[in-house]
Amino acid sequence: MSMDLAYLLARYQNSLRLAAAAACIASRASHRALAAEYAKRIHAWQRIHGAPDLAIAA
Repeated sequence: MSMDLAYLLARYQNSLRLAAAAACIASRASHRALAAEYAKRIHAWQRIHGAPDLAIAA
């Protein structure tokens, strides 16, 4: 399934925001893990499409 880059970036940023606002360590870790997975998908999308690196931290 091909994902749109804008969608992946939005989900990545949302995960980071939720991690920053999380009330407990477990929630924070969960949202950071989701952000890391989105970062991997973003890097994969960039490799497949020959796009420049957006400096997304995995």
